[in-house]
Amino acid sequence: MSEGPAATPPPDTMPLLVACALGIEHFALRTGSRAGATTPMTVLRTGMGPRAAERAMARALAGDALGDAAVVATGFCAGLAPGMHPGDLVVADETRDAQGHTPCAGTDLLVKELVKAVPGRTVHTGPLTGSDHVIRGHERGDLLATGAIAVDMESAATLRAASTAGRSDGRPVAAVRVVVDAPEHELVRIGTLRGGLSAFRVLRAVLPAFFEWHRSLLLPRR
Repeated sequence: MSEGPAATPPPDTMPLLVACALGIEHFALRTGSRAGATTPMTVLRTGMGPRAAERAMARALAGDALGDAAVVATGFCAGLAPGMHPGDLVVADETRDAQGHTPCAGTDLLVKELVKAVPGRTVHTGPLTGSDHVIRGHERGDLLATGAIAVDMESAATLRAASTAGRSDGRPVAAVRVVVDAPEHELVRIGTLRGGLSAFRVLRAVLPAFFEWHRSLLLPRR
């Protein structure tokens, strides 16, 4: 008798993969709060830039251990809207770049949980756009005019790669970034070290919100 197709893994075995680009982001996440963790989490450092992010995600999701993982792209970003400050949070409702857009899952829940995890920090929601370089000057206004509220180099590529890898039923993906550079607080200015430290502390505190997002994915659907 021939064997039938392999059974779909039960939802409560869905791993959580948190992807970031930089060593300082990886350190913040590895040393951050694990409050509320009920399942193993893998923190993947992809390297800097969209190509590195795509390659790292393809390798990670090709293996058996993470093949069914839900994915969160995180780390630092540049805020685009006036009034943003270092340490603000950005929850993407979609990521976009020249290759298209990727819808994000559970945005409202993430906002709610981040408000609890990092009290006193402003949480912005909207499109997160991708770039292949660090933006400067007029580029910030050009990107804001597209409707995006923040920009980074890896989130769009990370979520696109995750969404197209492996699972035919759709992979839950999300992007949460911490503002480290904003229109009135550019990194090139003197005194931005304090803003960088603020963003680092916020990134260390976000993991409990990710765990709640992941737990919500495991609940039975009615």
